[in-house]
Amino acid sequence: MTPLVSRVLARRATRAVPRGPRESTLRLWSDLSALLRLLILTQLAFNLGFYAVLPFLAGHLGTAIGMAGWLVGLVLGLRTFSQQGLFVVGGWLVDRWGVRPVVLAGCALRIAGFAWLGYAQATWAVVGAVLVIGFAAALFSPAVESEVARQAVVREEAGHGPRTRVLALFSVAGQVGAFAGPLLGALLLAVDFRTACLAGAAVFVLVLAGHVWLMPQHIPGRVRAREPGGARLLLRNRRFLALCCAYGAYLLGYNQLYLALPDEVQRAAGSQAPLSWLFALSSVLVVCAQLPVTRWAGRRLGLRRSLATGLLLIAAGFGVVAAARPAGWTGTAGLLPAAGFVVLLTVGQMLVVPAARSWVPDLAEEGRIGLYTGALSSVSGLIVLAGSAATGSLLDLGLPAAVPWLVLAAVPALAVALLPRREEPGGRPDRPRGAVPAD
Repeated sequence: MTPLVSRVLARRATRAVPRGPRESTLRLWSDLSALLRLLILTQLAFNLGFYAVLPFLAGHLGTAIGMAGWLVGLVLGLRTFSQQGLFVVGGWLVDRWGVRPVVLAGCALRIAGFAWLGYAQATWAVVGAVLVIGFAAALFSPAVESEVARQAVVREEAGHGPRTRVLALFSVAGQVGAFAGPLLGALLLAVDFRTACLAGAAVFVLVLAGHVWLMPQHIPGRVRAREPGGARLLLRNRRFLALCCAYGAYLLGYNQLYLALPDEVQRAAGSQAPLSWLFALSSVLVVCAQLPVTRWAGRRLGLRRSLATGLLLIAAGFGVVAAARPAGWTGTAGLLPAAGFVVLLTVGQMLVVPAARSWVPDLAEEGRIGLYTGALSSVSGLIVLAGSAATGSLLDLGLPAAVPWLVLAAVPALAVALLPRREEPGGRPDRPRGAVPAD
């Protein structure tokens, strides 16, 4: 058989047995290290336990406990602050003490918080429980996210494919947990809210036991910096702060699923019932399309252009609603622009999130990846906090129908200009003095 005939037959065989997304995903999963598989499954379990309880908290506080609406809002806000706002603290602790002890402490606190919440009746008890629940996530989430990002970089440098694919699989696992958690919680609420809380705690008992058994005491290659000054270096890192601002613009856009979109759905449908279907659409898109989108972006775009494209798609989603609002459509036709917004926002999210998380290790000093991972969430969370207040005011001003959506479209579009230039391979900062092996 001639070489030419061999090549032709090989091409035909390749066409005859295409490698579909499912096969590729299974191959990626099988190629991951045991530690990466543990961390990705951890993210799924985290969200499963969390979303089995928290979506039903507001209803429980308002009906079973009888809290006023403003107090319910305050409790939910305190939980968000104790989690998102303190991510930077959790990241610093990871750099100082390592991944294993911080994850274990976070799981133990989450178990205690859920059990406490299940039995809490007084306002002070509810507040204490939600603060513990939030701070638990501020411990284990930066630990898991930073180590997944670091392992993804190590894997990429060893020639096993782009880091964004690992981060995309991490996002899919989290979305599966976020989708299944409310279904589990709804079944458990048939008994009562306490049962849902105790089931959530049980999930974290299993996670804690799994990490005690499987998480290595020492993770090869991980370093930590004992010298002080990490926060000062972070605040001087203009490239990283620019990434935080761009990521904050994405989060502000994503937050409109809970602020601007419900108003639009209420106007078009006369109720907010279709919201659940739009949220389900977003979840299904992430689960089914995240990995193919990330593979395509890795081949065609790279990190900076993935972020830029994602932000522009989010801006286009707002633009779709802005263009349709003057027509005043209602019913099914009125919901089509909202559905278009959800689709474009979700595809933008699928481009932005893995790229942003993948970029952090290149911008962080060696040994401080936990601090930078936590700061990405905390700084962008502060941007969302300020931006959400401004958005709420914008929606209440009685402006022409399209104006608020056009303003919201401008935010991610302008954020593209904030993106730092992509560093060339090998351009990471040198390891600072005082960096020592960790874990």
